Amino acid sequence: MKLIWLLGLLVSYGVISDGANSIPRRPPTVHVGAIFTLNSTIGKVAKVAIDAAIDDVNSDPNILRGTRLVLTTQDSMCSAFIGVVEALRFMEGDVVAVMGPQSSGIAHVLSHVANELQVPLVSFASTDPTLSALQYPYFLRTTQNDLFQMAAIAELVDFYRWKQVTAVFLDNDYGRSGISALGDKLAERRCKISYKAGIRPYPSKSEITDLLVKVAQMESRVIVLHSYAELGLQFLSVARDHDMMSNGYVWIATDWLSAVLDSSGPLPPQTMDSMQGVLTLRQHTADSKEKKVFAARWSFLTEKQGPASFGLNSYGFYAYDTVWVIARALDKFFSEGGTITFSNDSRLQAAGSGSLHLEAMTIFDGGEHLRKKILETSFVGLTGLLQFDKNGDLIHPAYDIINVVGTGYRPIGYWSNYSGLSVVPPEALYLKPPNRSSATLLTVIWPGGSTAVPRGWVFPNNGKQLTIGVPNRVSYKEFVSVVRGTDMVKGFCIDVFTAAVNLLPYAVPYKFVSFGDGKNNPSYSNLTYMVASDEFDGVVGDIAIVTNRTKIVDFTQPFIESGLVIVAPVKKTNSNEWAFLQPFSKEMWCVTGVFFLVIGAVVWILEHRINDEFRGPPKKQFITILWFSLSTAFFAHRENTVSTLGRLVLIIWLFVVLIIQSSYTASLTSILTVQQLISPVKGLDSLKTSEDPIGFQVGSFAENYLAEEVGIPRSRLVPLGSPEAYADALLRGPGNGGVAAVVDELAYIELFLSRNCKFTIVGQEFTKSGWGFAFPRDSPLAFDLSTAILQLSENGDLQRIHDKWLKSTSCSLQSAEIESDRLHFKSFWGLFLICGISCFLALLIYFATMIRHFYRHRLDEVVPPANGTPRSGRLKTFLSILDEKADESVSRSKRRQMDSSNSIGTNSFNL
Repeated sequence: MKLIWLLGLLVSYGVISDGANSIPRRPPTVHVGAIFTLNSTIGKVAKVAIDAAIDDVNSDPNILRGTRLVLTTQDSMCSAFIGVVEALRFMEGDVVAVMGPQSSGIAHVLSHVANELQVPLVSFASTDPTLSALQYPYFLRTTQNDLFQMAAIAELVDFYRWKQVTAVFLDNDYGRSGISALGDKLAERRCKISYKAGIRPYPSKSEITDLLVKVAQMESRVIVLHSYAELGLQFLSVARDHDMMSNGYVWIATDWLSAVLDSSGPLPPQTMDSMQGVLTLRQHTADSKEKKVFAARWSFLTEKQGPASFGLNSYGFYAYDTVWVIARALDKFFSEGGTITFSNDSRLQAAGSGSLHLEAMTIFDGGEHLRKKILETSFVGLTGLLQFDKNGDLIHPAYDIINVVGTGYRPIGYWSNYSGLSVVPPEALYLKPPNRSSATLLTVIWPGGSTAVPRGWVFPNNGKQLTIGVPNRVSYKEFVSVVRGTDMVKGFCIDVFTAAVNLLPYAVPYKFVSFGDGKNNPSYSNLTYMVASDEFDGVVGDIAIVTNRTKIVDFTQPFIESGLVIVAPVKKTNSNEWAFLQPFSKEMWCVTGVFFLVIGAVVWILEHRINDEFRGPPKKQFITILWFSLSTAFFAHRENTVSTLGRLVLIIWLFVVLIIQSSYTASLTSILTVQQLISPVKGLDSLKTSEDPIGFQVGSFAENYLAEEVGIPRSRLVPLGSPEAYADALLRGPGNGGVAAVVDELAYIELFLSRNCKFTIVGQEFTKSGWGFAFPRDSPLAFDLSTAILQLSENGDLQRIHDKWLKSTSCSLQSAEIESDRLHFKSFWGLFLICGISCFLALLIYFATMIRHFYRHRLDEVVPPANGTPRSGRLKTFLSILDEKADESVSRSKRRQMDSSNSIGTNSFNL
């Protein structure tokens, strides 16, 4: 029995021992590396933050649970070569993760090594957008991607309605990638980088000066400076020396400047003077108790660095959180059975026969497992919630927008990828639905001390003249014309452009270049295409603003309204002896005549029993009906109406007669005095359905509009080159080789009609457009000239220029609606309906009263009719009641009542 118990105990002990050994024991230490430039603005802050985080992790028993992190730090010394060499040393040891690198150039190289050796690179400072998670799966970023910083700058540019920026950047992987991302984000908002000024990593002061001189000659005054701290400060200093920090300039620095302001403490006054009014961005970190506690520890942590203390910037917070990201990922790694083991790479073994000793580098077997645990990390650190999205970027990217003023700076708002620009902290907006429609920022103090938003653009002072194309017209030269034998250009459009340019707050050198052969009006579509293809810097003339053109160029505010209208010939009609019948159509005359008779008959019926004027012999009564009804047309009826129903019908009829009479008078006057159209074309609809040829001006957009929008065959469209050709074609008409109508813009037609009284505008203007000056897309000059044109309109100068060139009194313009159509019954049927209903109701009430009276009469009758059927007798009695006078009917009723009373009395006496 004891033997059996002992065997069972041994078996149980073995099972328990095997179960305990199934979970690998955690190693006592884990080696991690860090590589960055220790003496840089970011590096010296990151070094202190990382050391503090290592101490905090190792002192917390709830994180690695007995395992200690051992940190090895390498200094890249601002050199990509040294950085790569130092990083490769990590790979010779048992390093499971590397924090950094700080440089994007080093990150690109080491990411290839990390992919091969499966060692995660966890960077808190490399913001290059091209470090893609697809190409470099082992490169993990615990800071914000520059793609979001450039999105914030693009939204800032669009918020202030600037269209172009000049990009000054460091010409390396970091600078080029950031500016490329900026260009993409600006393009999404129809803005662009007008000039890219790249510079080598370590330039001399003269090189910086030469570059900024070129920048000053550009038209854009919005400058985005994307650099590292030391070079960026040199740029701002040289810019101040060359008066590029004055009114009109806008400087936007990326987050390198905020890092300098946060970590460098009080800067020298001369340095602060060189950045007054500059806007910069800072990676947003949410306020929290943990953040305040760490900031309070900072002065103690930096004491060991020496007497030259420095402040804490946002990169320090991200460096601290990076250590915790790795620690938490390792804790999950170990909890899920991960082990720290390395294996040799056969390819490196084959390549390591030389002096490089590549065979010393080994593959981290658990690298893929650890990488996944890092991406699954989610906790609240000093920077807020640290969690990765599907692209490997931190969620909720956000930036503080800072304005450098005086001896420090002031926040003017925030940007987040969630809700855009706002003065509300992003973490408060995450609780609400996203809303980008209410973007707002606080007031900015711009370079030069002004609070007015700079225009962001001035005309460049590099001596370049704008080449302005003008159409060489052969007709309507009042608008624009080239003086033969000279380079001079004159006309209404030229004067408007000159006056607008004179109102600009800067000089605009330009020269006019004519376009066209001088024999035919040029194609205005081709002229605008030449602006889009940079053959012209702009076009000035009678250029219609239409959809196809606005797709390729930008137009100024219209300086004259000019839609398409139709012109047709007119003639003076001589009135004949039957002109008085023309105002009404045949249908109208017939209906009106019938109603005159109906109204006379209705009034006679209503008045016959009670009105002596409507009684008498049948012949007299018939004449009375005719006379009464016709005399109401002139309100000259002599017969009085005494019945209520008769007066009601008469009042409504007299109202109808008043409307008809007034309309007749107006229509007859128009027929006798207004000219009538020769052409059957009376508007766009009749133009479309007709088969007659239609004229248009050579070079005008009217041809394409009529063919493509209206659907008129091009075979019907006849090109005409001058006002004289218009007049000749219209007078000849479609039957003699001419046209039935001409379609052209209103501005031309007004000038044409001022000298040709035989023609007029038919129908309404069927397009709404205007003329403007054309410039390349997103040209700031188009915006400034639009403002100047509005100013010309408000002060009256635009009208004075118009009167100078286009006002003519030789012939008054005709009315746009020239034909006087006859009056038809459909225009008055409502009045006749009201009148008819009133007559019907009056007769209905009247006959109901008479029927009631008839039945009373029958009850009063004692003796039935002697002869005839009872039905015919009742009809005769009813008609007699209708015909007899009302007082006679009453008297007869009273006599019958008395006879009935006497009869009753006699019978009683006999009884």
